[in-house]
Amino acid sequence: MLDLFQLRCFVAVAEELHFGRAAARLHMTQPPLSRQIQLLEHAVKVRLLERTSRSVRLTAAGEVLYRDAAAILRLAQDAAAAAERTGKGLAGRVVVGYTAVAGYALMPALLAAANQALPDIEIVLEEMVSSEQLHALEAGTIDIGFVRPQHASGPLRYHLAAREPMLLALPAAHPLAARERIRMQDLAGEPLIMYSQKEGRYFHDRITALFMAAAGQPQYVHHIGQTHTIMALVRAGIGLAIVPASAAQLRLENVVYKPLWRRDVVAEIYLAWRAAERNPALQPLREFFIRQLATPAAPKPRRAAPAAAAPARRPR
Repeated sequence: MLDLFQLRCFVAVAEELHFGRAAARLHMTQPPLSRQIQLLEHAVKVRLLERTSRSVRLTAAGEVLYRDAAAILRLAQDAAAAAERTGKGLAGRVVVGYTAVAGYALMPALLAAANQALPDIEIVLEEMVSSEQLHALEAGTIDIGFVRPQHASGPLRYHLAAREPMLLALPAAHPLAARERIRMQDLAGEPLIMYSQKEGRYFHDRITALFMAAAGQPQYVHHIGQTHTIMALVRAGIGLAIVPASAAQLRLENVVYKPLWRRDVVAEIYLAWRAAERNPALQPLREFFIRQLATPAAPKPRRAAPAAAAPARRPR
């Protein structure tokens, strides 16, 4: 087994070809430096240096060892630096969960900025509905998630990431497309593509509550978990849908979006992470996300809950 200190001594002599200069470079005297070279030659069982009163030069074996020893020392230095950066959270791997809707506009801008600001942090993306993300956070299979307000059994921390209005998506040829704003009563008897109670519970509950407070009910023709599938059915003329405004990022032909009369109908998305987090790389990435979300360049929330606070609304 080669000793790193002995290799460091040998590389200094090989590069300086002078024991005095090599000793000064290593902040030591010549006798202990000569001893380290002797120990190294004993370990490799071959002469590495030819030394006279006037000169020092490498043997053929010394030239081979110098090349590999220099590489070993660089690798050791890089490994130590990488370990230090990882321990300080400046490098590492973070698994980020996100909903499909967050992937339309919110996530691309954040990831582009994070890749520039934190290039040594590897970000791994996992698309999941919010309920799956909460289970994954509790199980430790993701480090942070972009979730809709949900009930979680484990201790999690939340930060409001974005808030957006809910809109009515409908075929451009539909009579309601001529309206400036849509009342819930206008949808009585209309074919509505609804979020499923299991995969899209947040939106399902919000939309159900809207119709309970209004006179008249739509005709639910499908219950779907993902927004992009709902929008595909709207484009096909199968029905109408109430969706978050970011769904417009899909830019589907012959589909229009109309605001609702109730301006307080909004969808929220939160950053969520475990209360007891052991991944050092998570904190700088999380704090970077929070700073970006507070700037005009990223989707900006009207208010931000404290990082240690639970979501303002937690479903029953």
